[in-house]
Amino acid sequence: MTGRVAAAWRSGPLAVRSFRLLAGGQLASTIGDYCYAVALPWLVLSSHGGVILLGTVLACYGVTRTVLIPVGGVLADKVGPRTVMLLADAVRCVLVAVLALLAARHDTSLAALGPIAALIGAGEGLFLPASYAIMPSLLDGERLGAGNAISTAAVQAGSLLGPALGGALVATTGSSTGAFAIDAASFAVSALTLGLIPRQPASGSAAASDASETVGVGEAEGEGDGTARDRDGVAGDRGKGDGVLALLRRSRALQVILVVAVAANLTSGGMGDVALPALAHARFGAAGYGALLACLAAGGVIGTLGATRTGKLRAPAIFAVAVFLVFAVAIGLVPYIGEAGAAAVLLVAGACNGLGNVTLLTVLQKTVPSSLLGRMMGAVMLCAFGSFPLSVAVSGVLVRHLGPTPFFPIAGGVVALAMLWGVSQREFRMFGTTSGAGTGNEAETSAQPAEPSRETVA
Repeated sequence: MTGRVAAAWRSGPLAVRSFRLLAGGQLASTIGDYCYAVALPWLVLSSHGGVILLGTVLACYGVTRTVLIPVGGVLADKVGPRTVMLLADAVRCVLVAVLALLAARHDTSLAALGPIAALIGAGEGLFLPASYAIMPSLLDGERLGAGNAISTAAVQAGSLLGPALGGALVATTGSSTGAFAIDAASFAVSALTLGLIPRQPASGSAAASDASETVGVGEAEGEGDGTARDRDGVAGDRGKGDGVLALLRRSRALQVILVVAVAANLTSGGMGDVALPALAHARFGAAGYGALLACLAAGGVIGTLGATRTGKLRAPAIFAVAVFLVFAVAIGLVPYIGEAGAAAVLLVAGACNGLGNVTLLTVLQKTVPSSLLGRMMGAVMLCAFGSFPLSVAVSGVLVRHLGPTPFFPIAGGVVALAMLWGVSQREFRMFGTTSGAGTGNEAETSAQPAEPSRETVA
C-alpha cells in the first residue's frame, strides 16, 4: 500500500506542483465555505430573522451568482481561469471579513446582509466556470480523470471539516463571528496558492500539448491565447461568440444535460440551504446541523474517491443516473428517521452526488473542445445554480407555512423525475460511450481520452 501511494505521488496528479497548489487552496477555501454555511443561517435564525429573511438573503446571493456565471465562463476563456479565480477569491476575502464585523455587531437586517451576500454571490459566479476549466491546463489526459477525483475529494474533505468546525465555533461562542473570520482567512489562503501557480502550462498537460501543435510549447500561455487546437483535433476559434451555442445546437446530449441540471437543482437548493438548517434548528441544534453537513461531506469524499475507478465505464451517463436516483431516495428519507438516520442517509446522498458529478464532468471535459471549455462549464454551472434564487426564496415561504419536513420527499421526487427523463433520451444514454453520441460531432469528439458542490450538476 505504501508503495502504491509513493508511486501515485511520483507519477500521478500529485506529482504536479501546480495541481498540489490548486488542491490545497481549494481544501482551505472549502473549509471556510462550510463554516460560512453554518454561520449564516444561525446568524439569521438566532436573531429572530426567520426563514423568510434567510431565504431572501440566500436569494440575493443566488441571483448575482447566476447572472455572473456566464461572464465567468467567457473570462475564463479570454483572460484565463487562474486569473479569474485569484481575483474572485481576493474580493470575497474582503467581503466576508466585513460580514464578520456585522455579525459581531449583531446586525442582521436585510439592508446589511443583502448587498454583501449579493457581492459574494457575484464572486462565486465568476469563480465557478474557471474552477472547472483550469484542470486541463495543469494535467495531461492520462492524469486528468484522477486529478478531477482528487481535487473534488479535497473539496469534499474541506466540506467534511468545515461544518464540524463551524458548528463547534457557533455552539461554543454563541456567535457567527469566528466562523466568518475563518472563511475570510480561507479565501486569502486560496488566493495565495493560485498566485503561486505559474501562467505557463505544466509540461505534458492538455493545454501544453494543444499549444505545442500550433505555436510551440515555449510560446503557449498556461491559460490559453485562442490559437491552441482543440483536444479533438479541430482548430479552435475563441473569437466566435456563438461557439457554445453552435455546439449546443448540434448536441442533443448536451441539451439534455442542461435541462436535467435545471430540474434537478430546482428543489435541491432550497432543501439544502433552507429546509435542512430549519429542520436542524428545530430538532438537533447547531452542533447537530454541523454533524449532518459533515456526514454529507464525508459521503462526498467517499464518492469522489470512488470516481477514480470509473474512467473506463462503458455507459457513464447511465451510471450517473443510477447513482443520482439513489441520491434522490436518500434525501427523501432525511426528516423521518431521526438524527442518526438522517446522518446515515446524508452520508449516502453525499457519496452518490460526488460520484455522479465527477463522472459526468469528466466526460464533459473529455468531449468539449478546449477553446470552448470555460464557456461550456459556464453554461452547465448556470443551469445547475440558476434555479437557486427561486428555490431558496420559495422554500423560505413554504417552510414557514408547512414546516421543513415535506420539502425533503418533494426534492427527492423532483430529482428522480429529472433523472428518469434524462435517461429516456437515447443521445444522453449514449453520451461518453465509445460507440455512442458525444457532443453532436461524434466522428471528432466521441469519448476521446483527454477531461470537474454541493449542487447536483446534472
